[in-house]
Amino acid sequence: MKKPLAPTLVPATCPVCHATHAAPFFDGGEQPLATIAWPETAEAARAMPRHPLDFVQCPACSHVWNRRFSYAAIPYGDKPNRMFNTGGIWRGHLAATRDALLARLPARPTVVEIGCGEGHFLRGLAEAGGGGRYAGFDPSATPENGRGIEFHARLFEPLADMAAFAPDAVIIRHVLEHLTGPAELIEGLAWGAAALGKPCLLFAEVPCIDRVFATGRLADFYFEHASHFTRESFRTLLRRGGRVAALEHGYDGEVLHALVELGMPASRLRRAARANAFAAAAAQAQRGIAAQLDALAASGKSVAIWGGTGKGAAFIHHFGADARRFPLVVDSDPSKAGTCVPGSGQTIRFRDALKAAPVDVLIIPTQWRAADILAEMAREGIRAGQVLIEHDGRLVDFGQAAHPYARPGGPE
Repeated sequence: MKKPLAPTLVPATCPVCHATHAAPFFDGGEQPLATIAWPETAEAARAMPRHPLDFVQCPACSHVWNRRFSYAAIPYGDKPNRMFNTGGIWRGHLAATRDALLARLPARPTVVEIGCGEGHFLRGLAEAGGGGRYAGFDPSATPENGRGIEFHARLFEPLADMAAFAPDAVIIRHVLEHLTGPAELIEGLAWGAAALGKPCLLFAEVPCIDRVFATGRLADFYFEHASHFTRESFRTLLRRGGRVAALEHGYDGEVLHALVELGMPASRLRRAARANAFAAAAAQAQRGIAAQLDALAASGKSVAIWGGTGKGAAFIHHFGADARRFPLVVDSDPSKAGTCVPGSGQTIRFRDALKAAPVDVLIIPTQWRAADILAEMAREGIRAGQVLIEHDGRLVDFGQAAHPYARPGGPE
């Protein structure tokens, strides 16, 4: 049996599923902006800067994107990204999608549109909806923006703005294809919606390139469209935001539109809550242990810290064990002797420094090594009045306090 040819791949992280390698798809060379610049003279048009078109496809989710796209190269603040189409079929598509969305919304809803452009779709939704709050966000401001809708000339901030507006629906039409991080936006909306305590729908629409594979057409590919969605890659993206309630082709297969019930799985909510709790406990521990170190320094007791790199250095930085108040740092590794603790500057001394001058308090930042260190001290005749480790937000006595770390002579 003939062995299949290995595909050509390049390192490139998919903006939809975050797979790490992609297949070259279309090299369009360097081209000027196609939709945003609007040059006013032929000379200005010919002098426009050119940008690379280096499209690749994700073998995992089928998404196509320009791996050399730069958002900074596009002057969105100067010109709107106008999608102009007055055709009857297109107007019918817009009306149908408006009606489908309105049918899912409560009376007098709060609706947010991200990247609303001149606001035509949102304005039509507001006019047909019979009341409510309709807020559009777009970094490009034009005289059209504020007519009949609430307009914000800035980017939408998912976590903060979802909390501030508490929308019943979020609309993203012909925006996701322009972003370098569409997954980040969709997941941000999902996290924001999860905190609202009420249902929130996402209506999203993008151009579809499913037909490109059958026809080989290339006019779809220009710089402003960083991403190109297939039905598969669009579904993959939207699943990051919640349950995909509907996903359909529209406008003779040239667009994809979907309704998503935004939210996060309960398991992720619980894990995030645990992380928040850890962060709060960590901040309290930093304050508490720093206060214990302050008291130790003020007590006049002699103190040594065992370990000057890695976790030892981290301990010194986390809790402010500075070189002035805690100059004595020792280590079991003779090769570290004479070097200094990164950042704080204590000279690290070999452990034998404690033989001639035992200390009142020995702090061991590496709790999991404390039993080995105490056994080493016993072999070498090194004594300390008290041994402290960090546990549960405090410095505790290794020999007396309850903790999960093995003690000398205890079970492995």
